[in-house]
Amino acid sequence: MNDFIEVRGLRILGVHGASPEEQDRPQPFELELLIETPLAAAGASDDLEQAVNYSTLIDAVRDLVARSHFQLLETMAEAVAATVLTDRRVESVTVTVRKLRPPIAADIKTVGVRVTRRQGETGPRSD
Repeated sequence: MNDFIEVRGLRILGVHGASPEEQDRPQPFELELLIETPLAAAGASDDLEQAVNYSTLIDAVRDLVARSHFQLLETMAEAVAATVLTDRRVESVTVTVRKLRPPIAADIKTVGVRVTRRQGETGPRSD
């Protein structure tokens, strides 16, 4: 199966980072979610109950990122993946997290991480 829901450009303010300056004030983060889930039943029925409600997932992710405090983008990505996977209809999720204003002394647009997690996984893969 290769059906996906895509969420792109989700911007959330949060207080995350390892440096002291990042722990003092909110900064913008951008997230993308690639959610693997069967879409045939929802597509055939036009019934929201047959679909993963991406609005509900976005609200949960927004609350997580806005209210939590992570030092590492990797930890944030893992927490977001776990949140999305609470919907048992989601088979896998790829989470991309970008820090839009990294405190780095270089001409850089963003820094980020991407993780893919599957239903039933209990943490990072070791492959």
